Amino acid sequence: MEFYNIFLNAHKGFGYLILLLAALFLVSLVVTMFGFSGNISKLLRKSTLFTMIFFHIQLLVGIPLLFIFSPGFKAALAQGNLMSDAYRTTFVEHPFAMIVAAVLLTIINKYMKTNEKLSLKIVFMGVLAIALFAFAFPWTRVFGG
Repeated sequence: MEFYNIFLNAHKGFGYLILLLAALFLVSLVVTMFGFSGNISKLLRKSTLFTMIFFHIQLLVGIPLLFIFSPGFKAALAQGNLMSDAYRTTFVEHPFAMIVAAVLLTIINKYMKTNEKLSLKIVFMGVLAIALFAFAFPWTRVFGG
């Protein structure tokens, strides 16, 4: 149970950091999109890189937390009610949306490395990644409520 608490606290701590990085990424993406030249700025490149890195770290902490250490996941799987309303958000929708957002950020980061101008498809992918992140983020658990 101690490993579970360690991984859970690490996952929560990185969640706050990713929240800040995602906000910085979104602001720099919008500023670049509405900028005069459309050139990809250093701020956008760095915010994309660090957001992607911390998303991947969060994924590496979250996967063992879910599949190895989580007593709730094991109980829901054993009872056969993993897809019930009580468990679906935590154990299915949250991991899936976050994995898709991490993949989108990886694609965006690759684009940022190889291109000088921002394209509309990358803006849409960035907004989609942040929207998935915002959808799956456990707001009530993190900020109370």
